[in-house]
Amino acid sequence: MIYIVFSSARRIKREHWNILIPSKQRVSYLSLTMDEFSNLLNEYGTVPLLAGTAAIVVTINALIRYSFRRDGVTNTFGALTSSVNILSNKDSVLTRDGVNESVQGYERLFAGARKEVGKNTTEESIAERKKQYQAMVNAYYDLVTDFYEWGWGQSFHFGPRAKGETFVESVKRAEFFLALRAGFNHTHKILDVGCGVGGPLRNIHQFCGADITGVTINEYQVKVGNQYNKQKGMDKKCRIVQGDFQKLPEFFEPKQFDHAYAIEATCHSPDRVVCFSGVNKCLKMGGHFTAYDWIVTPHYDPNNKQHVNIKEGIETGDSLPTLAHAEEIVQALKDSGFEVVEHFDCYEDFNPE
Repeated sequence: MIYIVFSSARRIKREHWNILIPSKQRVSYLSLTMDEFSNLLNEYGTVPLLAGTAAIVVTINALIRYSFRRDGVTNTFGALTSSVNILSNKDSVLTRDGVNESVQGYERLFAGARKEVGKNTTEESIAERKKQYQAMVNAYYDLVTDFYEWGWGQSFHFGPRAKGETFVESVKRAEFFLALRAGFNHTHKILDVGCGVGGPLRNIHQFCGADITGVTINEYQVKVGNQYNKQKGMDKKCRIVQGDFQKLPEFFEPKQFDHAYAIEATCHSPDRVVCFSGVNKCLKMGGHFTAYDWIVTPHYDPNNKQHVNIKEGIETGDSLPTLAHAEEIVQALKDSGFEVVEHFDCYEDFNPE
């Protein structure tokens, strides 16, 4: 089993809804108070959204909505006429009222995050998010999936970026590195744990030819991802199913897969031992589970308010119960029956020996 850990940080401002508009060349910020957020929603019929990694205020245009064509080969949200369909295209599972309810429900789980540093780090606050993880994560991805795709592409994760390398190149290199390190090839059946709309699984299939099944808790991501699989001619080798990765044995047979991987996904888990144990049961003897994940680095000081503020900002912006230290994740893997072959911080050393 190979478990790859890397860390990253994102800018989060307190007391405001952060509207982060990413592009391949730059990142811009717009900050809204809760009152401004509500006014926009009520006055203009627009859909603002907090997502620490990708968000924007978008206008609903019915004529453009029904002319919308999802394109998994090039870029669905590459043009203005496509980007205004965020949260309002024919595939969307949310109504306008549903958007409002999802935002309000999400905000309740992170109440006080921008008003009082440490409020979301209490045992009570973390326990409540763990208890409601299904609703929290599903509502989050109902809201942010299109924004992620518009800003990030179909792979919802970061990657160590070399000088002169584009963002897309760095993301694909991270995926190919994972596949290479794990030894994936065209004979393998592989499970993607927390697959999003399937960008990584399609890239990895194209890289090594493996048969890959992705699982996500979110219905919208299943609909979108399988459309992309078909459009790219990969639907016989790549598929996405809806399921909770805390309950994998309910969806898959024991020893069904040769290998498994997760990319910035299991940080959403309320109990990693349960999640990892499910992955273990799905793997054949000797199978690898290879992953990237968000972690708290050894430099984190829980008594430093700035550190806590950054940590809570990431958790709030990314729908996480709480961030864990690498040592905690490694122990959870061992407690789940895995032998941890190696783990390291990709940003510190991308090619460890």
